[in-house]
This record gives sequence, structure tokens and C-alpha cells, in this order.
Amino acid sequence: MNILVSITAVLGFLCAAACALWAMAERTRAVRAQTRADLLEEQRQSGAEILREQAAQSANAVGRELVNRATETFRAQDLLAQAKLEAQLKPVAETLAKFEAHVAAVEKIRAEETGGVKAQIAQMLEATTATREEARKLSAALRRGAGVQGRWGEQMLRNVLEMAGLQARIDFQEQVTLVGDKGLVRPDVVVRMAGGGAFVIDAKCSLNAFLDAQECLDESEREAGYLRHALSVRAHMHSLSAKAYWDSLELSPDFVVMFVPGDSFLAAAVERLPDLYTEAMERRVIVVTPSSLFALCKAVAYGWRVQEQHINAKEIAALGRELYQRLSIMGRHIDDLGKSLGAAVGKYNAFVGSMESRVLSQARKFEELKVDHQAAPLRELAGLEAAVAPLVKLQSVESAALTVENDAPTCAA
Repeated sequence: MNILVSITAVLGFLCAAACALWAMAERTRAVRAQTRADLLEEQRQSGAEILREQAAQSANAVGRELVNRATETFRAQDLLAQAKLEAQLKPVAETLAKFEAHVAAVEKIRAEETGGVKAQIAQMLEATTATREEARKLSAALRRGAGVQGRWGEQMLRNVLEMAGLQARIDFQEQVTLVGDKGLVRPDVVVRMAGGGAFVIDAKCSLNAFLDAQECLDESEREAGYLRHALSVRAHMHSLSAKAYWDSLELSPDFVVMFVPGDSFLAAAVERLPDLYTEAMERRVIVVTPSSLFALCKAVAYGWRVQEQHINAKEIAALGRELYQRLSIMGRHIDDLGKSLGAAVGKYNAFVGSMESRVLSQARKFEELKVDHQAAPLRELAGLEAAVAPLVKLQSVESAALTVENDAPTCAA
């Protein structure tokens, strides 16, 4: 019984121990399962964190890749657009460069021209100043007296005559003393015309009143000065008309030329005295300025040229008559020479015929007899067949001279 109890106790102890061991094993499994679950949870959480970090890193990498690709794409597009824009703007740039070069050249030329214009303006100012000074000096010189004005007018007159083609001491004479009904007169210039005629030109015209009027600042004083100038011109015209220069010349038109050495001088006088021209022509005075006197002297020079042509035409006709006479005499000599040549040819042919028929035919018999004459064989002589061309007869000297004289050109003096 004790053994059973012991065995039972042992069995109970063993059962208790087994239960305790099982409980401990179960507890250990539970702890392990919990630990495993905790580890799994931690691993899950760690994996999720790692996945999130990897996803973030992958997203960042993808984002950076996309950004890089986008940047490269944008850069390539930008470079392409810039290349296209440069290609499109290259003609514009070249045009602008050419335009800039052209503008620079134009600006350079403009600067040079501006400098040249400034230099020319400066020269013009200097020339104007010099001209004004010379005019002042001339005005002062002309105010010194009638003698200075007279010499200046005479020099102006001489210049116009020479420009018109007239020669001093040949076509016109200065300061010639003439004898007329009113005594001795001494005109400034006597102009000779073709045909023996002549007319007088006077250059002594007072300009003091005109010069005084030019310097007046007051309009009324200036007008009064111009009026005195006009009256002075008319008084000088009356004095020229009274001298009657045309009576002192053998052959002269009944007028005298009054030379005013400037158009402005005469215009100022005619403006105050409108009938000055009419009054001058009534008094046989022709009032001229350098321009109108130039035309008048040109007409005189033309008359001399026509007269010279007429004289030359007469000399040409005389030379033609003499040349025809000499040609006629020379023609007779040529005709005689041709006849002599024809007679000489006839005589030569007669001589050759006689020589051939009467002499050489006899001499050739020596060749038939085979005589050793040690000379070249006799040649056969032939006569001349060329005839002398007859000379056309010239007209007689008298008819030729008459023809040349009738055909000579004539010119009016």
C-alpha cells in the first residue's frame, strides 16, 4: 500500500512535474511566439521603413533622373531654338553689320564734307572779307577824284574791247587827238570799223553820287543820292552830245558811245530818269554797259572778219587764175613730150625692123656656116607696141581765168 501510495505520489509528482514542464514549455512557446511576433512586427516595421526609404530614394533618383532628362531636353531644345534663331537672325545680323559699316562710311564722308564745307565757308568768309576790303579800297580810290574814276573806266573799257576780239592800236586807238569844227577833241577810244568807218567811245562817267548813296543809312538820303547820280549821268550825256565827235571823223555814224562801267550804275540812273535812254538817242548818244558794249564790239569784230574773208576770197580767185595758167602751160609741155615719145617709139620700131631684116638676118648666116665666133647667139629684136596716152586738152587761159573770176565767192563788207 505504501508502495502504491509512493507510486501514486511519484506518479502525481511526475504528473505535476510534467504539467509544470508542459506549462513552462507552453509559456516558453508563448514567450517565443510573442518574441517572434514582436520580431516580425519589428521586421515588418523595419521593412516598411526600409521600403519607404528605398521608395523615397528611388523616387528621388527617378525625380533627379527626370529632372536631368528634362533639363537636358530643355537645354537641347534651347540650343536648337538658339541655333534656329541664330540661323534666322544671321541675315539680319549681316545686314545690320553692312548697314553699320555703310552708316560709318557715310558718317565719315559727312564729317569730311562737313569739314570741307566749313573750310569752304571759312574761305568764302575770308574771300568776302577780302572782297569787302577791296571794294572799300576801290570806293576810297574812286572818291579821290575824277581822274581815278576816269582811269578805272578806261581800263574797264579796254578789257571789254579786248574780250570782244578787238586789238589795241589795230582795231581801236586810245586817247587820239581829233580836229573838228569845235577845235581839238580827245576821245577815250576810237573804234575802227570795216570799210573805213569809225566811232568814238567815252568812259568818263562820274560815280561820286552813286557811291555816296550806297553809304547812306537813311532811305531819303539814299534816294536823294541816287537822284543826284542820275542827273550827273544825264549832264555827262549832254556834254558828249555837244562835242559832236562824229564831225571830227571822216567816215563815222552820227553817234557817240557813252560807256558806264557797271550795269548797277546805269540801272540806278534809269530807275530815277525813265526817259534817259530816249533822251540819249535823240541827242545821238548810245549809253552802254560792259554787257551791251561787248555785243556792239562783237558786231564790229564780225565786220572785220567778213571783210578779211572777202579779201581772202579775192586773193584765192587770183591764185586760182595763176594756178590754172601754169597748169595750162604745163599741159602743153606734157602734150609735146607725149608726141615726142610717140615719134621716138615709131623711129625705134623702124630702126628695129631695118636692123632685123637687113643686118641681123645676114649675120645669122655665120651660125649656119658654123663659124667659131665665141659669142652668144644673136637675139631676135622686137618692136615696142605701147602707145602714149593722149592728154585731154585744157581750156584756153582766157576762158579759164574768166570762169575762176565768175566763180569766186563774194562777201559783203
